[in-house]
Amino acid sequence: MTDAQLPEVHFSDHGDVRYLHLGTDWVQGSMRLDDPFGIHLEYVQRMMAWLLFVDPSTVPRRHAMQLGLGAAALTKFCHRKLRMKTTAIELNPQVVAACRLWFKLPRDDSRLSVVLGDAAEVAAHEHWRGQVDALQVDLYDQEAAAPVLDSQAFYADCRRLLTEDGCMTVNLFGRSSSYERSLAHIVGAFGNTAVWAFRPTREGNTIVLALRTPVHPARAELLARADEIRSRWDLPAPKWLRVFKPVE
Repeated sequence: MTDAQLPEVHFSDHGDVRYLHLGTDWVQGSMRLDDPFGIHLEYVQRMMAWLLFVDPSTVPRRHAMQLGLGAAALTKFCHRKLRMKTTAIELNPQVVAACRLWFKLPRDDSRLSVVLGDAAEVAAHEHWRGQVDALQVDLYDQEAAAPVLDSQAFYADCRRLLTEDGCMTVNLFGRSSSYERSLAHIVGAFGNTAVWAFRPTREGNTIVLALRTPVHPARAELLARADEIRSRWDLPAPKWLRVFKPVE
């Protein structure tokens, strides 16, 4: 896609919340003006559910990658709040510029790298293979009708990016999308014992989580981890466990 074919990027403010749009009224991301490094939207918070499967003390030593920048909520949170090495892949240079102008995305530094590129090419390339601990996939065009990349081959490439205890979270949403088809592609790439899913949010976003190496922690362990995530990073992780389970 050429720059001329990419949608225009704009934002709107409603009270204390700023929203990102790509040429339409569909919301592509958001930020609370009084908490620019927090995560505002419920479904975006759920993209952090990989934290349930790792020791919190190891998080700053890990590498997070976002495929699709959106309003940079995940990128900013991983970089600023979790202190992780963070890489974001975004196709549209206008989105990167908008995030830096309007959504408080910091400049690149020793831990942050925002890369202009195609997510499919990045996932298929050997450069980051086996190096990503938390892969967050949220790839939609201006119509938000279905994921732009949603094949089993793409998810298999995503799996190859992950470390042995790495995890992928994916946002599935859209008027034209089939959740069952998307889930089947993810299960086909990761195996049915490695995949967990949330119930849909009120807005219709379903977050699916897939582990490079399947694990099924005991309920008590997940509850303890959720409490620690809430206390450390102010994420509603205990609520997640009421709407989150393995798909097998």
